[in-house]
Amino acid sequence: MITNLLIWLVVGLIAGYLASKVLTGRGMGLPADIVVGLLGAVIGGYLAGIAGIAVGGFIGEVVVALVGAFLLLFVVRLVMSGRRFGHR
Repeated sequence: MITNLLIWLVVGLIAGYLASKVLTGRGMGLPADIVVGLLGAVIGGYLAGIAGIAVGGFIGEVVVALVGAFLLLFVVRLVMSGRRFGHR
């Protein structure tokens, strides 16, 4: 149980950091990177399940989490850019 939690935290940290680094040019900080990565893992895992893609191994989990984190940050940036300029 504790081992699985630690693995998911590491996967979340790696995926969140890489996604924020690629999309923003810098990391968002350890807590935010972990949250983005964990939410990205949920989103990516859900989408992989719908698509019928079987994910195996640590690298596969990081890739799925990374794709989900990219999607999450992309949507957040779209929403936030609309608010910044007064659009709804």
